[in-house]
Amino acid sequence: MRAEPLREADALEHAAAVFVELRPRLFGIAYRMLGSVAESEDVLQEAWLRWQNTDRAAVANPAAFLATVTTRLAINVATSARARRESYIGPWLPEPIDTSLDPTVGAERGEALELAFLLLLERLTPTERAAYVLREAFVHPYAQIADILQLTPANARQLVSRARKRLNAARREPIDKGEHRRLLSTFLTAAQTGDIAALEDLLAADVVSTTDGDGTPGAARFPLAGVGRVSRFMAAFAPRYWPGARLTWVEVNGRAAVLVPRSRTDFTLLTIEGSPQGIHQVLWIVAPGKLLAFERSRSRVVSPGGVA
Repeated sequence: MRAEPLREADALEHAAAVFVELRPRLFGIAYRMLGSVAESEDVLQEAWLRWQNTDRAAVANPAAFLATVTTRLAINVATSARARRESYIGPWLPEPIDTSLDPTVGAERGEALELAFLLLLERLTPTERAAYVLREAFVHPYAQIADILQLTPANARQLVSRARKRLNAARREPIDKGEHRRLLSTFLTAAQTGDIAALEDLLAADVVSTTDGDGTPGAARFPLAGVGRVSRFMAAFAPRYWPGARLTWVEVNGRAAVLVPRSRTDFTLLTIEGSPQGIHQVLWIVAPGKLLAFERSRSRVVSPGGVA
């Protein structure tokens, strides 16, 4: 009488084990496409439900099946997210994640994980983004990308090529992690002292300072562009922002960043994008929801369909 329920329980346990093993890779696909931990977790929750309810005995390749489900769900979310972000208050930046405690998140080709690069991916259509992420970050064969996106292999190859060209045209020459941290440290020293000349030496000609606050009081609602504007802003900011601030160094999306206290309970996350030409982007995140998500990512425990 009890044999059948036991078999069902064993089957579900096996399904969970398969999903947990593949989950870091699935999260990596969704997160690189969406730039949001919360949206990625929602995608994985739905993928888990679909995996539970499918005829798993008929699935020859669970990894391919779940990658397909996750990618198609992420495309749907990315399509609707574009409309939602139009009502976002001020600039939108990707949601940061701590990769120091969860190395599996950045295990696949980490350059496609950096905040500045995730922001570039937003310039692509959701389908272009999916094709690029699957090929460049996860090295999926073109035939598999074609199956996932319901294209021919030739069209999948063209999609990746077009996305790569658009991104390469806008992307800076990268620097390694050590140089990035050194550049950020030097920038912080100049910012804290309000040294305009030192700041100007560090900033690239096309530098942009962007603050993601989503309506947080005091957060800049428009980007600042140009060496003069950004350096003067930082210098004017110095006397009331930096005195007494105890910086906490963290790893954000595979790169160095700092947490800067704003009050006893609030903080700002600050990082940069750099190249051999200097700092091209200064990225500030003060949106409470994104900072809370970042704090959660620093100690997250994962269950099959979500975060425990």
